[in-house]
Amino acid sequence: MSTTAELPRIRVLPDATIDRIAAGEVIERPAAALRELVENALDAGARRIAAAIAGGGVAAIEVADDGGGMSAAELALAVRRHATSKLPDDDLVRIATLGFRGEALASIGAAARLAITSRRPGAEAATVTVAGGVVSEVRPAAGAPGTRVLVEDLFFATPARRKFLKSTRSEGDAAQLAVRRLALAAPGVAFRFSNDDETLFDRPAEPLAQRVAALLAPEATIAFDEQRDGLRVHGLAAPPAVTRATVAGQLLAVNGRPVADPVLRTAVRVAYRDVIAAGRHAVVALFLEIDPEAVDVNVHPAKAEVRFRDAEAVRGLVIGALRRALAGGARPVGRPAPLGSRSFVPYPSVVRAPWPPVVEVSRGGFAEARLSFAAPPAVRGIEAAEPAAEHPLGAAVAQVLDTYIVAVAPDGGLVLVDQHAAHERLTHESLAEQFRTGAVASQPLLLPAVVDLPEGQAASLAERAAEFARLGLEIEPFGHGAVLVRALPALLGPADPAPLLRDLADEIAAWGEGLVLEARLDAAIARLACHGSIRAGRRLAGPEMDALLRRMEATPRAATCSHGRPTFLKFTRSDLERMFGRQ
Repeated sequence: MSTTAELPRIRVLPDATIDRIAAGEVIERPAAALRELVENALDAGARRIAAAIAGGGVAAIEVADDGGGMSAAELALAVRRHATSKLPDDDLVRIATLGFRGEALASIGAAARLAITSRRPGAEAATVTVAGGVVSEVRPAAGAPGTRVLVEDLFFATPARRKFLKSTRSEGDAAQLAVRRLALAAPGVAFRFSNDDETLFDRPAEPLAQRVAALLAPEATIAFDEQRDGLRVHGLAAPPAVTRATVAGQLLAVNGRPVADPVLRTAVRVAYRDVIAAGRHAVVALFLEIDPEAVDVNVHPAKAEVRFRDAEAVRGLVIGALRRALAGGARPVGRPAPLGSRSFVPYPSVVRAPWPPVVEVSRGGFAEARLSFAAPPAVRGIEAAEPAAEHPLGAAVAQVLDTYIVAVAPDGGLVLVDQHAAHERLTHESLAEQFRTGAVASQPLLLPAVVDLPEGQAASLAERAAEFARLGLEIEPFGHGAVLVRALPALLGPADPAPLLRDLADEIAAWGEGLVLEARLDAAIARLACHGSIRAGRRLAGPEMDALLRRMEATPRAATCSHGRPTFLKFTRSDLERMFGRQ
């Protein structure tokens, strides 16, 4: 019996279905639609852009600009698929605009109710509407020079897609982040962003330093600007002492296009690798200018990544520029470069030496160092007790670099302990136990502290005030873009609440809506523990070191810190003999 009739048949999809599929590829959430509209405004030469959303961007998105505008004939073409003003010819290699696919307006019109009113200088305004892919006639209208786009009832024509959206707050935060990144990438353009009739930021055209201080991080004050072989990298970086829990404190832009590119991310991480703790992320606003023919911007549907023709040249320039900027922006402390190398004396090391080595740089640019006789030793030996058999981590005998504890185990083995990682785990477990028993001790601040944050982050923290209160952290909203801290968990001691709240806000943004309350609280406990732990660079007395070892032996999961890094390494006598070739 033949089964030919049962096989699926190939057919051409209707135009309406094709448009809705394209809409799902280009406009996956309100933030994507908003980003496309703002990019269009920038490409049109706008000097001022006002963006507003309602209901997280699902109810309404509005973008108004004072750019070049469109004629009535151009409006009719603008809402058609694969119609664009971004490509002057058919060259898909040399792309010099932010948008280039020619699908955004058609895709939005296929999934929502779209109205565009535009006017060229010296001409009459015109308007066109699209609802679920159905296009109206272009009609005369009233309007100022430039373009105003109104999107309402997003995904009404594809209701299944609404089920995949996050909460109104999350979608609104994503929309704000999209506009904020574009505003950072174009400081010469005035930007205003409103959410549900509340203005979250309103910035005039301004120098890059002012824009970065207002929308990214006021600590990013180290300027860098270098060129090589047709490449230019410039921007502002924060010193190594200022870090974030996630990459939320980084803006990476290629020819004015904000990207989340792995090549640039890796370069930033390598540049800071020796001066910040593992798991922390640098704060930097980095702008790369490159010949459009040397970069492919057409490799990612959301234009988030690019492909460089010579990725190694880009990576090398970024790493070198950042390292040299950091070296010049901070007093070198105790980390001389190897003789004969061309590396600079880099940055403040984690060693908190009260008397830094004297650093001299020769005429040839090679970094040389001679240690002052007043410099403290890298290793401090202590009078150690005989290790008891019941103590597997042994007895402390020395502290290395004011960061690592050296102990001798009862079996003669050698134990190396990272004091910060170990204490972080101890603090984590203590907080978790207090939380489980409902007895987290809270220490009120003598004077409540006000922590300034971006509007969205401050609101996200305030929404979870009840959760944090269960952990001994008492906060409340304090106007726009600020949080008032009234109390901290007592285990943290006299901690600075500002870095803690910034890290918590970054992690909330990364948690997602699906993370259950228990998991969110455990993540918050881990972050609290990190900020309340003994820091690398703190000098410990012998009894303090031994007390830390005893607590580790009595604490579950003490072999790793809250981030999964090892807290200690143990080498038995056999291990040592094998490493030295004695076995």
